[in-house]
Amino acid sequence: MIIRGKDKGETGLVKRVIRSQNRVIVEGKNLVKKHIKQGQGHEGGIFSVEAPLHVSNVQVIDPVTRKPCKVGIKFLEDGSKVRVSRGIGASESIIPRPDILKIRSTPRPTIVGPKDTPMDLVLEKTYDAKSGVGMPDL
Repeated sequence: MIIRGKDKGETGLVKRVIRSQNRVIVEGKNLVKKHIKQGQGHEGGIFSVEAPLHVSNVQVIDPVTRKPCKVGIKFLEDGSKVRVSRGIGASESIIPRPDILKIRSTPRPTIVGPKDTPMDLVLEKTYDAKSGVGMPDL
């Protein structure tokens, strides 16, 4: 939901997130007229384009109360991390993750690379608190 600006009070789907500028593009909202010059392979004219909104002007909608709310994080009994609604009048209900966020753009590497630390070095005990062995000289 957009909470400030010319489209205040309207809801829409976030189409794109621009993390470097802390902005989001909401589908069909914050439309501006853009003059585009005619070029080779495309026509010119005046088009309506969605302009980015700052993230402070947008809030997530509580799935139960259908009002804007803040987002908090909570750990369930099974150890999984979920997003919950927070704030005044919020229902503390779980906010489901969008499907687009479930898909990673670059998969996590499964093989050991040249910059990864070998497991035997990771598990090696280099300091013993009781005997003080491994304490650096300061």
